[in-house]
Amino acid sequence: MTDGSARAFLDRLFSAAVAAAHPSTCLPPALPPPPANGRLILLAAGKAAGSMLEVAESYYLDQHGFDPARLKGIGVARHGYGRPTRQLEMVEAGHPVPDAAGLAGAQKALDLAASATEEDLVLVLLSGGASANWIAPAYGVELDDKRALTKALLRSGANITEINTVRKHLSRIKGGRLATLAQPAHVVTLSISDVPGDDPAVIGSGPTVPDPSTLAEARDVLARYRIDPPPSIAVALRDAANESPKPGDAAFANAEYYLVSRPSDSFVATDKLVREAGYEPVLLGDNLEGEAREVAAAQAAQAKELKAAGRKAVLMSGGELTVTMRGNGRGGPNQEFALALAVALDGASQIYAVAGDTDGTDGGGGDASDPAGAYVTPDTLARAAAAGLDPAAFLANNDSTGFFEAIGDLLTPGPTCTNVNDFRAVLVDP
Repeated sequence: MTDGSARAFLDRLFSAAVAAAHPSTCLPPALPPPPANGRLILLAAGKAAGSMLEVAESYYLDQHGFDPARLKGIGVARHGYGRPTRQLEMVEAGHPVPDAAGLAGAQKALDLAASATEEDLVLVLLSGGASANWIAPAYGVELDDKRALTKALLRSGANITEINTVRKHLSRIKGGRLATLAQPAHVVTLSISDVPGDDPAVIGSGPTVPDPSTLAEARDVLARYRIDPPPSIAVALRDAANESPKPGDAAFANAEYYLVSRPSDSFVATDKLVREAGYEPVLLGDNLEGEAREVAAAQAAQAKELKAAGRKAVLMSGGELTVTMRGNGRGGPNQEFALALAVALDGASQIYAVAGDTDGTDGGGGDASDPAGAYVTPDTLARAAAAGLDPAAFLANNDSTGFFEAIGDLLTPGPTCTNVNDFRAVLVDP
């Protein structure tokens, strides 16, 4: 296989992973019938919020002929991820660091939920990114303090479950509080999972499900990563009023929750393509966690073993890797994985790879134009050397974007308007 055909094949795998999780594919079969008498209140948040809202609005207005006067709602998505809607408001907000647009959008969602009656259906359309997009700080906590804390958590190497444990205890919408506010309405949540294990309490910080985590655990996360929070946050994390509703709480008696897409669905689609191309699919798991560079070193060793054994195979994995920032470069976990993989492969022939976030952006500054990941080819290091680049130095500075940008190997699909965490494929073609 040539470099060009290998890259085209890896592109097909990434595109198939994204398509399997797009709301246009997975959402319509799961949409519930509209309420008989009351209002249908659509509340969407996350990177797929725009496309989920667009699909749902069309489904109810066109296929069900639902009365537009009884349809209310709002969607809050990451900047650049909005979609055209016909009558419902669409807001674009900050991610991964929240902003004022997210604050205003979350408040409108809270107000709509609070207005719901027992005849209404509150349909929550949830996807990864909702934790940042729906930002409603606990009383006494300022937005700037939550922004500072979010940045510290992202730099610390904490995983998504740990980050969301903290977020849920500093919010008026997360950790089951949206469902509490929507009582006595019927609440149905349809979610696209972007977290390892598909835990509803972690996806979007679980705004409509019981929260098993505690204030004490949130404080422990900050202590574990040696994060000194702003004073208002330290006070909030010791205030019993900020404890989240737990399993068994009456607030969830009329609430339902369904996963409409998860990372495993994407791997079903890519597994088929791999087999059709004559390769052996080797799925390492759709829920990998850990430091990106450590996971990359392990997968490089596995790829070399497959090559030595003469096996034509594709190593595939998903999950949410982390990067502990030691430098001041640009990048994200997929790009850091790719750079560390290239270093570990050390120019090994006949091994190619792609690593990308299915939402279309990987870390970065929060712009919709940020890269989703990067490619690795057998000549990655040779081309870098010809350009005067030291891969180890870029890795030490966490500047994977700078490295792959210089040699033209960034993965840049743009916003995909969905999100089922990361997709990594290492192609071994002996």
